[in-house]
Amino acid sequence: MARARPSKRDPKEEALARDGALNPRPEAVLDPLFVDNPFFDPRDLVQVRYEMVRRHQADGQSIRDAADVFGVSRPTFYKAQSALADQGLAGLLPQQRGPKGGHKISVEVIAFVDELKAENPVLTLPQVIGAIAARFGLARLRGFVVGRAGFTIFLVS
Repeated sequence: MARARPSKRDPKEEALARDGALNPRPEAVLDPLFVDNPFFDPRDLVQVRYEMVRRHQADGQSIRDAADVFGVSRPTFYKAQSALADQGLAGLLPQQRGPKGGHKISVEVIAFVDELKAENPVLTLPQVIGAIAARFGLARLRGFVVGRAGFTIFLVS
């Protein structure tokens, strides 16, 4: 039985994936340029979004048709159009999802919570958050039950 050949690694696809710009649905891009011309790469999310907006603005293609042919919803079209108008090409680059910075409480605060729970194991989450805020001046906190001390508490920025 013949072994399947390992697929060749594609440096462009790897780079797009690393940068978060790999189109998750390249097969949905049905625009003839992206199907017939190797310069236009349906895997490149930035190129697809730029060409979709350009097709509407420069060529007069309707938003509905542009969204359909480029495999996106109309809200996605409007978002790309707005991002391109406000920020240029950089606006089409994928944005970081989730928290934009560090948000976990410091080791010092965790030690304080451990001490509080050792002294009074029946403390509620609001009581612990109040004690942390009073001691460390951290006013905006949220938490949920897990971990050694019974709580994991995160900063909310």
